[in-house]
Amino acid sequence: MIRQLWNGFKISFAMYSRIPVPEADWTDDNMKYSMCFFPLVGAVIGAVMYAWYCLCGLLPFGNTFQTAVYLIIPVIISGGIHMDGLLDTADALSSWQTMERRLEILKDSNSGAFAIITGLVYFILYFGVMSEVDEGSIGVICISFILSRSLSGYSVVTFKKARNTGLAVAFANPAQKKTVQITMIVFIAVCGAAVLWINPLPGLGVLAGALLVFVYYRYMSMHYFGGITGDLCGFFTQVSELVMALLAVLVSGILL
Repeated sequence: MIRQLWNGFKISFAMYSRIPVPEADWTDDNMKYSMCFFPLVGAVIGAVMYAWYCLCGLLPFGNTFQTAVYLIIPVIISGGIHMDGLLDTADALSSWQTMERRLEILKDSNSGAFAIITGLVYFILYFGVMSEVDEGSIGVICISFILSRSLSGYSVVTFKKARNTGLAVAFANPAQKKTVQITMIVFIAVCGAAVLWINPLPGLGVLAGALLVFVYYRYMSMHYFGGITGDLCGFFTQVSELVMALLAVLVSGILL
């Protein structure tokens, strides 16, 4: 059991981050609990984001440079895997093709015009949001990286899959689904309690943002694709993090 957990940890971090970990055999047995560790990648991102916030208070960095680093921290640590899902999903949704064709576009390694436009708009909006980060919002935003991955992990082992192959299926099929579901629910509950404890009103903004995007993600996935895929999970992770940060900053700004 301990060996399975350790291998699951290594597989999760090897897949969803660029943090160096020892090699593990990607067998079904080793992947049973790998999704349980997915939110911990978000914990690393949140910790680094908060460390950067604290460092900026000690060093004479301008707001533009501070914000630019906020943007690249999640990309560097995650390797951009979720951003890839967002861009592929943007191309597929913007095609207005049949469901089968949308699924083919998700698998296409080439980036279309809508992916490029979406990426630019996303980073412009994220830059604007993170430039407004203050003491009242930074803590709950750091927790949001754990929450987004907890909800995404829950969907992987719970929602219908759009096809029988792909990243979501590769992690869902060997998973001990009940164990992963319970683990994700615990993470979600702890994140909810944490953001409300850190700062209640911005914390409520984070929770509202996560819920709204999660509901849309499920509807969009089922309606336009017939289920979820790894790319759609990436879409949810990126969009939910933007919306949660936006609401946290808005509420914190109103309170000030």
